[in-house]
Amino acid sequence: MITPKGTTTIDSGVVSKIAGLAAREMPGVYDMGAGTARALGAVRGIMGADKSATQGVSVEVGERQAAADLEVIVEYGIAIPDLAAAVRRNVITAVERMTGLEVTEVNIKVSDVHMPGDRDRSEESSEPEPRVQ
Repeated sequence: MITPKGTTTIDSGVVSKIAGLAAREMPGVYDMGAGTARALGAVRGIMGADKSATQGVSVEVGERQAAADLEVIVEYGIAIPDLAAAVRRNVITAVERMTGLEVTEVNIKVSDVHMPGDRDRSEESSEPEPRVQ
């Protein structure tokens, strides 16, 4: 953004983080990213690092516009079209409000459904549980 007093440039990582956080705050979004990205997030978690807010998020940022692609895992029982519309609205609102960029599109790929009682791989121990105690 160019103003009479200077130029403001917003890095794509900033837009990715805003979009990822806005998507994750929606009820019904269990997690984000495909299996590989989630596995890397689990490894980061084991090493004490926080899960990346940009996991499952890809953006393109221009001078005045941005577009985002999100990959989400939804909770079982959630109406996917309704959730996708809510996530899209929340991401557009957050990115536009915080950056001033026009969001031209938010594409959402639902890559999995989290079933009640399923354990995430990041919760599983690498060592098998003993058979006797």
